[in-house]
Amino acid sequence: MDFPDPLRRGRLLRRYKRFLADIELEGGETVVAHCANPGSMMGLAEPGSEVWLSPARNPARKLRWSWELATAGGHLVGINTGHPNGVVAAAIEAGQVPELAGYTSLRREVRYGENSRIDILLEGAGRPPCYVEVKNVTLKRGPEAAEFPDSVTARGTKHLNELATMAGAGARALMFYLVQRADCSRLEVAADIDPAYDKALRAALAQGVEALCYNCALSPTAIELDRRLPLAI
Repeated sequence: MDFPDPLRRGRLLRRYKRFLADIELEGGETVVAHCANPGSMMGLAEPGSEVWLSPARNPARKLRWSWELATAGGHLVGINTGHPNGVVAAAIEAGQVPELAGYTSLRREVRYGENSRIDILLEGAGRPPCYVEVKNVTLKRGPEAAEFPDSVTARGTKHLNELATMAGAGARALMFYLVQRADCSRLEVAADIDPAYDKALRAALAQGVEALCYNCALSPTAIELDRRLPLAI
């Protein structure tokens, strides 16, 4: 995924009300940016840290900037949760995810389950449909492992239960963890943060749900799928 416009470097002053951030741009101007991330953003919202913003293309938009990247430990991290579905879908269509190759149809935001929409539905003649739920991963607390989730996620647990139901009905069901950083060698579940999610994931895997994890290569110009990471559970 290429950013349509050049990103602007800035310095984070504060994040507040979950979806807002005060940022000082290079040159000294202070702006309010939209933060498209409902999680805790643990380790990524420290005042004074380097951030990257994209300008709004719609002149009527209230907030003229969106927070796209944070810098942690000298590495870029993608914090915008609006991008992972598109990054994964594009990678599947480009043949970059061999585990999900061979399907002839890819649809997004298809209704299923209990008032839910699956992020990606893959279909092909002669094979069961594949329901793919995409989760954005940004948390890293140790030297090597990315972790999910970074806050309690009842919605995430609900998605696991719905995927397990689809697997039980004969479909292929897969949880795709997209780690929007390149400084991790594996993915772990943050059971101390959300023990209910950890329990639900273990149960879903036992019921036939698959888990797949890839990290990203990030720059101020693009976010691209990089390589597969193992899930340590």
